[in-house]
Amino acid sequence: MTRTQNEYDAALQQARTGFDEGGIPIGAALWRDGELLGAGRNRRMQRGSAILHGEIDCLDHVGRLADYRDCTLYTTLSPCSMCAGAIALFQIPAVVIGEARTFPGEIEFLRDRGVRVEVLDDPVAAELLTRFAAENPAAWSEDIGGR
Repeated sequence: MTRTQNEYDAALQQARTGFDEGGIPIGAALWRDGELLGAGRNRRMQRGSAILHGEIDCLDHVGRLADYRDCTLYTTLSPCSMCAGAIALFQIPAVVIGEARTFPGEIEFLRDRGVRVEVLDDPVAAELLTRFAAENPAAWSEDIGGR
């Protein structure tokens, strides 16, 4: 799996924007062959949405693609069950995760389905999420399913 810092930074910028908006700081970006197809962020707080996680918002911004098999999804946090299901459904073959300490997510689910997963252990993403969780424990718990 090849990646550039620029590709991950697109997801991280979405997380920072979400944090600045008062939302849960999780961002995602979908790339193919060096081209940014779309990016998004968790907008559950901002939009009062039950499902608008970063990965889902990103895929929504990308729109319908006939084929996702040459894409890589960059996300600042390990995907939850819903987002991992979308990755599997659309057969996205590679996911680069900023960090998985704050929330371990569904990495094994993805790997079991043949998705190549790389975890960067990014301290910037971890700090944003840790700060948000400390300042907004109820919202954080709701977003990750009360874990």
